[in-house]
Amino acid sequence: MSLYGTMRTGVSGMNAQANRLSTVADNIANSSTVGYKKASTQFSSMILPSSNGSYNSGGVNTTVRYSINDQGSFTYTTSSTDLAINGEGFFIVSGADGSNYLTRAGNFEVQPDGSLMNAAGFTLMGYPYSSTTDPTIVINGFDGLAQINVQAGGMSSTPSTTGVVSGNLPAGEAIGYEKSSSLVAYDSQGNSRLLDLKYTKTANNEWTLDVSYTDENKTLHNLGTYPLEFDATGKLITPPSGEITTAGMLVSGGSGINGADLNGLDIDISDMSQLGAAYSIKGNINGQAASAVDKVEISKDGIVSILYKNGQSMPAYRIAMASVQSPNNLTPREGNVYSQSNDSGVIVMGYAGNSGYGSVLSGALEDSNVDIAEELTGMIESQRNYTANSKVFQTGSELLETLVNLKR
Repeated sequence: MSLYGTMRTGVSGMNAQANRLSTVADNIANSSTVGYKKASTQFSSMILPSSNGSYNSGGVNTTVRYSINDQGSFTYTTSSTDLAINGEGFFIVSGADGSNYLTRAGNFEVQPDGSLMNAAGFTLMGYPYSSTTDPTIVINGFDGLAQINVQAGGMSSTPSTTGVVSGNLPAGEAIGYEKSSSLVAYDSQGNSRLLDLKYTKTANNEWTLDVSYTDENKTLHNLGTYPLEFDATGKLITPPSGEITTAGMLVSGGSGINGADLNGLDIDISDMSQLGAAYSIKGNINGQAASAVDKVEISKDGIVSILYKNGQSMPAYRIAMASVQSPNNLTPREGNVYSQSNDSGVIVMGYAGNSGYGSVLSGALEDSNVDIAEELTGMIESQRNYTANSKVFQTGSELLETLVNLKR
């Protein structure tokens, strides 16, 4: 038996327990960190060759493991940009160094430039949204990703393009009878334009429709006069298409009013009638007035929509998701993020709710998966084991001192 070996083994045990205490301390310190995944210390014995007559003590090795695939509980908030993943997958975030990382920490806040940044300073990444096709995903890489920006559009407006007018023109009125109704349309800059639709009876079963508007300078602009003809049953028979096209723009003398144009409008009047009843006209024209961003809405499949104060909703991005074959072998980085390692497998991209990826919970945060009671128990065990290993070292030291003193 080697006294030096005994002391070395005691030191090995103390180092192992110190490592365990380090992971316990880290876990307790981050027990309130959003999306934090606990670390644990695993022990394995170290055996040294021994002869028949003596035992050569070895020691203990430690390996740190991370419970990255162990989902934490959820805390619900009032912020729509607080995000959690219910199931597998990671958010993709960009750091100050320009590199992309994986994280489960979804406490994102809207920044002055419109980006979404979490508490550790990482920016959420995604793909620009298209209503017709899904973005092309580079399955094993981050190409095509862009920083999600919820204020990139600033103010938003939607010019009018189509409308519907329906109702009844009174058949019993005398020739020359006139009646008007108004509809609001929006020009290319989101200004509201009040269109006046004046109906004039010109003959039995025949009317004209004059479409016009008055600008800010009280100038009348005529957008067209259109004949309406009804059959003996009061059904509209012209124009055959059932549409009126006000082909003009909101112009006077060839120049736009305040630089804004009113697009050509296709107004569907196919449901109008001429019957022996009172004048009754209703209608609607599409479009939205200019409006500022009000808030952000994020669906469970990761579609980020910008909601404007006028009620308009515009899908802008789709949050990207990532996974690896062995999440627990990812390399932890500062800021509660992870990067690919040789043992984790390659990063595979996808969308929330598809191909095994979890769904996105808006207004929720994933808590750390640390159990404080378990960590405190581990801390007490480590303290006792450290003390016991120190006694081994101390005893070996005393025996070695006794051996040295034999010569005296």
